[in-house]
Amino acid sequence: MSNANVRIPPPRRAVLDLAPLELDCMNTLWPMGEGTVREIRDGLALRRPRAYTTIMTIMDRLARKGVVERRKIGRAYMYRPNLSAEEARAQALSQVVENFFGGSKEALIAQLGRAMPVTRALAASATSGASSADGEPAAGRVITKVPAI
Repeated sequence: MSNANVRIPPPRRAVLDLAPLELDCMNTLWPMGEGTVREIRDGLALRRPRAYTTIMTIMDRLARKGVVERRKIGRAYMYRPNLSAEEARAQALSQVVENFFGGSKEALIAQLGRAMPVTRALAASATSGASSADGEPAAGRVITKVPAI
């Protein structure tokens, strides 16, 4: 059997089940495609500095949960996501629709319509000037904390 026909099983855990630091590690790993603990730690350093051993523990947990795969290269492990950022967003959104809105996309859209003015104001203050002219968050920004409404 060739590797082209092998389907990677979906992660055992839901994206919404990830702890905040696990999600930060994934948000760092996705644009990289793959990386070592040191590379992931360095990518996190500016916004969330952590010890090498902390990131190593988080990446080990993500591997045990099936969210990433790892392979040994020399003395280090190379980590690669088992799902893309887009697939993770789709999975998380599906969970929100199912668990909070009884499967109704229309109820989610209605909620977003009611919450949008508050969310935009909070997002604009959270990005502290990193907004475009129309008030939307600047491209490339990852907002990991959702304000309570």
